[in-house]
Amino acid sequence: MPRQVRARKKDPEGRMPLAEHLRELRNRLAKAVLAILVVTILAAFSYKKIISLLIRPVLASVGCPASFAGPAGQTAHTVCAHITINGLLAPFTLALKVSLVAGVVLASPVWLYQLWAFAAPGLHQRERKYACAFAGTGVPLFLGGAFFAYEMLPRTARVLIGLTPHGVNNLLPLDELLDLVTRMVVVFGLAFEMPLLLVMLNLTGVLSGRRMLGRWRAMVVGITVFSAVATPSTDPLTMLALAAPIWALYFAAVAFSLLGDRRRAPRGQP
Repeated sequence: MPRQVRARKKDPEGRMPLAEHLRELRNRLAKAVLAILVVTILAAFSYKKIISLLIRPVLASVGCPASFAGPAGQTAHTVCAHITINGLLAPFTLALKVSLVAGVVLASPVWLYQLWAFAAPGLHQRERKYACAFAGTGVPLFLGGAFFAYEMLPRTARVLIGLTPHGVNNLLPLDELLDLVTRMVVVFGLAFEMPLLLVMLNLTGVLSGRRMLGRWRAMVVGITVFSAVATPSTDPLTMLALAAPIWALYFAAVAFSLLGDRRRAPRGQP
């Protein structure tokens, strides 16, 4: 008599044993890391162009030529900085760092989808229709936050370089400059994902819209402090310009969650 294979019945609510849940997490992480690794390797072939793209608006904002060779020949009246790089291994480290950041940013559609795909089984069947919307919204939000910080960099650089005393040369290590640029780009790209995370917690029943609304004062203060820490300049306008979009996205997530809670509430309950 042939051996019958017992097919496991799928839970309509997406529940799974702990071991299978951990296996799913491992597979999702492996796919996300593999995507980042592939894009990082591809970006390594053009890392000099990526560095030039990141540095150009900063140099232009403080009156420097749009190339690395230009600052060395500046006049005495030009407020600029000498771009330097120190050490034999510094170019290799720089190339690796820039390529990795490019891999994280450009592979964001893949790892954002993997994040949602891991959380989706915990949702009810009617809520999984938001999977495509999550991936489709998460990528523009991440790239929008990165671009917004990138556009704020010239103003930040102008304020910081303007603090240099008259007649003093400013030696600016290239790795420190890129650390500043990449930190702002990645940090604010991730910060723009915050409302999407709140919506996910709301859909899974962890956080209600009413509770989110009750904490709005603390969230506004927290976002402001975060913007002040992430923004290296002392210019309050730059800090507020970066904080304002995150405030707006937070209240949009609160409104979405409140509407969702009202739709899911049983009849007769507020």
